[in-house]
Formats: sequence, structure tokens, C-alpha cells
Amino acid sequence: MSESLLKHIQRKTELSALEEEKLLSKIKYRTLKKKEQLLKEGEVCDFFCFIEKGCCRIYLINEKGNEQTLQFGIEDWWIVDYMSYNTEKPSAFYIQAIENSEVLIIPKKELEQLFKEIPKLERYFRIVLQKTFAATQMRIKFLFTMSAEERYLHFKNAQPEFVQRVPQYMLASYLDFSAEFMSKIRAGKI
Repeated sequence: MSESLLKHIQRKTELSALEEEKLLSKIKYRTLKKKEQLLKEGEVCDFFCFIEKGCCRIYLINEKGNEQTLQFGIEDWWIVDYMSYNTEKPSAFYIQAIENSEVLIIPKKELEQLFKEIPKLERYFRIVLQKTFAATQMRIKFLFTMSAEERYLHFKNAQPEFVQRVPQYMLASYLDFSAEFMSKIRAGKI
């Protein structure tokens, strides 16, 4: 447990053995079954979640009752509702396991204390946030500038593991088109 997290952190900043031990003492290990919710709309997201094994997503349910996927996460990725985490207000999103997953949870209170005790962790999480924000900006750019077929082909080439692991309807909602349109693209009818 948590070797992958320590390796991930070490790629960005170096922690001493004592700092690693302190960090690990604050982490909660959790297994999630496929389709299990880690966060539901209306709950406060008071944690960061590191995916050790499996695949998760953040999504919302729109006014028509349709799911709209905002983000996927696989091994060595963090997943969090940043708005709820930062404001301590109820989330507008769900975090759900797409596959049976093993995750590490760091509660906000514990993480904030770790930032004071291990300033290098603040640097690490700043880098994580910057990468997340950059990826979000690129996703928005692709939604505005690419056709549906171009978005699918780009995503398929850039993130092939998701195309294999994520159900088609979730991938379609992430790329902002219908599952029926996704079927046509995959069948070469578009």
C-alpha cells in the first residue's frame, strides 16, 4: 500500500524517511467496488483521493437527468472536487469507481496539517494542481475547436487506456456527444 504514492511524490520532490512516515500515518486506505460512490452531490468533498489501482470519474447529473462526465482518473492520478474542497460547500458532483479500485484518502484537516509540517508537500500538490488545470484548459479548447469525431480520435490517441477501460456511454459524455454518436464513430460510419 502507498508505494505508488511515494514514488509519485518522489518524482516531484524528495521526502525524508521521517516525512514519508508522517504522510503515510495520515492516509486512509479504501477499496471501492465498481460503481461505488466516493462522493455524492450535496456532500462536502473534504479529502484528496489518490488512485492506487482502478479507474474513477467525476460526473454530474444535468437537469435532464443525464450523466455528464468531467474527469477520469486511473492509477497514479488524484481525483477531487476542488471547488467543494476549497470552499467547504456541498459538491455539485459525484466521484464514482468505474472499476473495482483501491484508493488512498487524505482528509483535508490532515493534509493542511501536513502542509505546515512538510512544506515540500505543498510544492508537490501545487504541481499536481497545475497539471490538472492545464489538462482542463486543453479539454475546454478541444470542446470548442474540434468536431466530435476529432475529439474522439484525439482522445483515443492521447489516452488509449481510457478507451479500453471506460464504458462507451461515459466516454461519450466526457467528449460531449451521445452514446449513439460514439457507436457510429467507432463503427466508422461518420
